[in-house]
Amino acid sequence: MPLAEHLRELRNRLAKAVLAIVVVAVAAAFYNKQIMDFLSSPVPACPGRDLAQSHGGNCAIVVFGTLASPFATVVKVCLLAGVTIASPIWLYQLWAFLAPGLHKNEKKYTLAFVSTAAPLFVAGAYLAYLIMPTSMRVLLSVTPDAAANTLALDDILDFTVRMILVFGLAFELPLILVMMNLVGMVTGKTMLKWWRGVVMAVFVFGAVATPSTDPLGMCVLAVPIVMLYFGAVGFSILNDRRRERRNPDRQLDDDEAAPLDLTPEPVGDSRPLPALEQADDSGHGPARRNDYDDVT
Repeated sequence: MPLAEHLRELRNRLAKAVLAIVVVAVAAAFYNKQIMDFLSSPVPACPGRDLAQSHGGNCAIVVFGTLASPFATVVKVCLLAGVTIASPIWLYQLWAFLAPGLHKNEKKYTLAFVSTAAPLFVAGAYLAYLIMPTSMRVLLSVTPDAAANTLALDDILDFTVRMILVFGLAFELPLILVMMNLVGMVTGKTMLKWWRGVVMAVFVFGAVATPSTDPLGMCVLAVPIVMLYFGAVGFSILNDRRRERRNPDRQLDDDEAAPLDLTPEPVGDSRPLPALEQADDSGHGPARRNDYDDVT
């Protein structure tokens, strides 16, 4: 396909993906209040919106910071809902654009990756939503008694989206390692040798990625990732053994050549080459010497 056709195909795929996001975002606009209530529900709200009860970080009151904040927040929430709910459509458009350039086995691995990546991302996002109330209480607990907490809804939505993205993407790490093993980029034994460094890196990442300073948030993110990592290691080791059993040269050393099969094979009945139509030395007709022509 020429470059112009590729660009036209890309334009059509992007147009379909954007159209799906816009349609879902418009539909979500009718439920924007329910969506904002759902995203802001992890905040420990003060009963009756009593500002006096928010002193010392016991609770918080959610407000809008500027006059344009309600409209901007509604647009942001609707677009977020459109991207999330319409993800099967735009992911399919991305797949349809890339699939013609992939080999058969690559298509198989890609389909497995997509079908597994979505549940892992949803699991990470759900886990983030579960621990957000605890994280917010820990963050609010450092408020001095002389101060009160009024939180802008924009900041709460940004915090919620960031937590969901961090947890969802972190849960994709073991899947990426499995795919690297399937294509032969890394072995299960190599991944097993990395376990100390990986565990340390995961816990450091959990401490940095979670905004709360308590060890609970760090462990809630790090422990499932470590468990998924060892699951990926076990799968990779089993896959390496399966690949080794199918290798006909598995008994050879790395610097040893495979044996050659020198058994002769029958070639069938032979016949003499046809005589060439050329003159002999006297010029009277075709000549053959010992059943071969002159050139031979």
